[in-house]
Amino acid sequence: MSTQMITILGPTASGKTTLAAHLAEHLGNAEIISADSRQAYRGMDIGTGKDLCDYTVNGVHIPYHLIDIAEPGSKYNLFQYQHDFVKAYDDIMARGATPILCGGTGLYLESVIKGYHLSAVPENKELRDRLSDKTLEELTVILTELKKRNGSNMHNTTDVDTAKRAIRAIEIETFNGEHPMASADVPNIDTLVIGVDIDREERRSKISKRLRDRLDNGMVDEIRGLLDGGIPADDLIYYGLEYKYVTEYVIGRLTYEEMFEKLEIAIHQFAKRQMTWFRGMERRGTTIHWVDASLSMEEKIQYIKRLWQ
Repeated sequence: MSTQMITILGPTASGKTTLAAHLAEHLGNAEIISADSRQAYRGMDIGTGKDLCDYTVNGVHIPYHLIDIAEPGSKYNLFQYQHDFVKAYDDIMARGATPILCGGTGLYLESVIKGYHLSAVPENKELRDRLSDKTLEELTVILTELKKRNGSNMHNTTDVDTAKRAIRAIEIETFNGEHPMASADVPNIDTLVIGVDIDREERRSKISKRLRDRLDNGMVDEIRGLLDGGIPADDLIYYGLEYKYVTEYVIGRLTYEEMFEKLEIAIHQFAKRQMTWFRGMERRGTTIHWVDASLSMEEKIQYIKRLWQ
């Protein structure tokens, strides 16, 4: 019997979505489940790189799930993702189709592959008030200590690039340290995991080109529209990367040049952290079959099919 699911992961700008869509078209009767923490939000399209046109291959529309399911300004989280994933996965399997999990959010990917048991963590106002005047550096130290005590690998530096995110991560780790994890109904999924291995210099070049393209094609207007629609600047900054730096430019905290330079560096650092997370997944027991991003689409698909069969 073949494996139940194929997972395609890789750093930003590695071409994983295009590969997943072409693979789905090639297999026939396959659907994609997104594992991208920011593509869940409606109206946040250019900055999150949804590129929905990628889901049409040779005139065939590939069904996708867990994109555009949350309101911008809300705080979609790992617990919600895991439950939404299970619903999408069960739905796809019930129709006899093949699920292809695709994305770059390491925590989302690993929570599904490893079947993390998660509980819904409520807000802890007293804890938040106590942490409110601490710097990001101080919060990071507190989080590191909590993780060590809990033996947790649930939050990495991607989660703590703003004080607000760091406080939420501390809140979750504190709750999990005090309460046994409530068991979530996560199926034990046998998945073939494919990693898209892109040369570091090629990745850097693609990231820089893509950033310029997105800025030229309306990313600033998209974020201005979200602000005009009533979403507080701090809520957009919370999402990090494009939404953090472009918002700071729109509200006048940064010049265009400062925004571009800081954002470009931040995306490069983010891609590096993604690769660190994937290597960590391998150390924690996940077998990732790496495919060279420079191969032709046909060669990549044939490689995956050989492993799949």
